[in-house]
Amino acid sequence: QVQLVESGGGLVQAGGSLRLSCAASGRTFSSYHMAWFRQAPGKEREFVAGISWSGAWTSYEDSVKGRFTISRDNAKNTMYLQMNSLKPEDTAVYYCAATVRSRLTSSTNDYDYWGQGTQVTVSS
Repeated sequence: QVQLVESGGGLVQAGGSLRLSCAASGRTFSSYHMAWFRQAPGKEREFVAGISWSGAWTSYEDSVKGRFTISRDNAKNTMYLQMNSLKPEDTAVYYCAATVRSRLTSSTNDYDYWGQGTQVTVSS
């Protein structure tokens, strides 16, 4: 098992930046594919970005391509999401998630472990 704890959320003006972190417990962090999801009020949870266990493969939702960067440091058991050029529509609770499946996916149903989430609010 792995436990996930997000941090780094907050209030930022449009055009600003934030860096989210996801700290994982356990010694098997490097064996999981990881992802960030977000959920805005009244909307379903959606995929934002994913990264393979080694960091060699990444995937992004179209609306964040070129603005967000996902990365991980397996030595520190931590995953990151650098968010630049933030927009009001990026406002949501951001969750990190881990999957034991053999390939990286964008479906919430495929992820086995979730953090509690961190709030990101972008003002216009």
